[in-house]
Amino acid sequence: METFFIYIGVGILVLMFLTLYRGVVGPTAIDRLMAINVIGTKTTVLLVIIGTIFRRVDMFIDIALAYALLNFIATIAAARYFQARKNFIPGGWRRSVHQEHKEISDVD
Repeated sequence: METFFIYIGVGILVLMFLTLYRGVVGPTAIDRLMAINVIGTKTTVLLVIIGTIFRRVDMFIDIALAYALLNFIATIAAARYFQARKNFIPGGWRRSVHQEHKEISDVD
Protein backbone atom coordinates (compact mmCIF):
# COMPACT_ATOMS: atom_id res chain seq x y z
CA MET A 1 0.00 0.00 0.00
CA GLU A 2 2.93 2.31 0.65
CA THR A 3 4.17 1.99 -2.91
CA PHE A 4 0.72 2.97 -4.17
CA PHE A 5 0.88 6.23 -2.20
CA ILE A 6 4.41 6.87 -3.45
CA TYR A 7 3.26 6.50 -7.06
CA ILE A 8 0.31 8.81 -6.41
CA GLY A 9 2.68 11.36 -4.84
CA VAL A 10 5.01 11.24 -7.83
CA GLY A 11 2.03 11.68 -10.16
CA ILE A 12 0.91 14.73 -8.22
CA LEU A 13 4.44 16.16 -8.40
CA VAL A 14 4.43 15.75 -12.19
CA LEU A 15 1.08 17.54 -12.38
CA MET A 16 2.46 20.31 -10.16
CA PHE A 17 5.37 20.87 -12.56
CA LEU A 18 2.96 21.06 -15.50
CA THR A 19 0.91 23.62 -13.58
CA LEU A 20 4.09 25.54 -12.77
CA TYR A 21 4.74 25.77 -16.50
CA ARG A 22 1.28 27.34 -16.98
CA GLY A 23 2.02 29.75 -14.16
CA VAL A 24 5.26 30.91 -15.73
CA VAL A 25 4.03 31.05 -19.33
CA GLY A 26 0.42 32.09 -18.63
CA PRO A 27 -0.52 35.06 -20.78
CA THR A 28 -2.65 36.81 -18.15
CA ALA A 29 -2.50 37.42 -14.44
CA ILE A 30 -5.56 35.22 -13.89
CA ASP A 31 -3.70 32.24 -15.42
CA ARG A 32 -0.81 32.80 -13.06
CA LEU A 33 -3.11 33.21 -10.07
CA MET A 34 -5.00 30.03 -10.88
CA ALA A 35 -1.75 28.10 -11.37
CA ILE A 36 -0.49 29.17 -7.96
CA ASN A 37 -3.82 28.20 -6.41
CA VAL A 38 -3.75 24.76 -8.04
CA ILE A 39 -0.17 24.19 -6.90
CA GLY A 40 -1.20 25.09 -3.35
CA THR A 41 -4.12 22.67 -3.45
CA LYS A 42 -1.95 19.85 -4.79
CA THR A 43 0.62 20.59 -2.08
CA THR A 44 -2.09 20.14 0.54
CA VAL A 45 -2.99 16.73 -0.90
CA LEU A 46 0.69 15.82 -1.12
CA LEU A 47 1.16 16.65 2.58
CA VAL A 48 -1.66 14.26 3.50
CA ILE A 49 -0.13 11.54 1.32
CA ILE A 50 3.27 12.06 2.96
CA GLY A 51 1.60 11.79 6.36
CA THR A 52 0.00 8.52 5.29
CA ILE A 53 3.33 7.12 4.10
CA PHE A 54 5.07 8.00 7.39
CA ARG A 55 2.03 6.87 9.41
CA ARG A 56 1.77 10.32 11.03
CA VAL A 57 -1.45 11.56 9.46
CA ASP A 58 -2.45 13.33 12.70
CA MET A 59 0.58 15.61 12.48
CA PHE A 60 0.56 16.18 8.72
CA ILE A 61 -3.18 16.88 8.54
CA ASP A 62 -2.70 19.88 10.83
CA ILE A 63 0.07 21.19 8.61
CA ALA A 64 -2.03 20.56 5.49
CA LEU A 65 -5.03 22.41 6.93
CA ALA A 66 -2.90 25.40 7.92
CA TYR A 67 -1.32 25.44 4.47
CA ALA A 68 -4.73 25.22 2.76
CA LEU A 69 -6.00 28.14 4.83
CA LEU A 70 -2.92 30.20 3.99
CA ASN A 71 -3.33 29.32 0.29
CA PHE A 72 -6.98 30.40 0.35
CA ILE A 73 -6.22 33.73 2.04
CA ALA A 74 -3.33 34.46 -0.34
CA THR A 75 -5.49 33.72 -3.37
CA ILE A 76 -8.27 36.02 -2.17
CA ALA A 77 -5.75 38.78 -1.39
CA ALA A 78 -4.11 38.48 -4.81
CA ALA A 79 -7.49 38.46 -6.59
CA ARG A 80 -8.55 41.63 -4.79
CA TYR A 81 -5.24 43.26 -5.60
CA PHE A 82 -5.53 42.48 -9.30
CA GLN A 83 -9.18 43.53 -9.33
CA ALA A 84 -8.20 46.90 -7.88
CA ARG A 85 -5.50 47.30 -10.52
CA LYS A 86 -7.75 45.93 -13.27
CA ASN A 87 -5.06 43.62 -14.65
CA PHE A 88 -7.07 40.44 -15.15
CA ILE A 89 -8.00 41.13 -18.77
CA PRO A 90 -5.77 43.10 -21.13
CA GLY A 91 -7.42 46.48 -21.55
CA GLY A 92 -8.89 46.55 -18.06
CA TRP A 93 -11.46 44.65 -16.03
CA ARG A 94 -14.48 46.45 -17.46
CA ARG A 95 -14.68 47.52 -21.06
CA SER A 96 -16.98 50.19 -22.32
CA VAL A 97 -20.21 49.30 -24.07
CA HIS A 98 -18.97 51.14 -27.16
CA GLN A 99 -15.95 48.81 -27.48
CA GLU A 100 -18.10 45.70 -27.10
CA HIS A 101 -20.62 47.01 -29.65
CA LYS A 102 -17.79 47.75 -32.09
CA GLU A 103 -16.39 44.22 -31.69
CA ILE A 104 -19.83 42.69 -32.32
CA SER A 105 -20.39 44.83 -35.43
CA ASP A 106 -16.92 43.92 -36.75
CA VAL A 107 -17.86 40.23 -36.68
CA ASP A 108 -20.89 40.78 -38.92
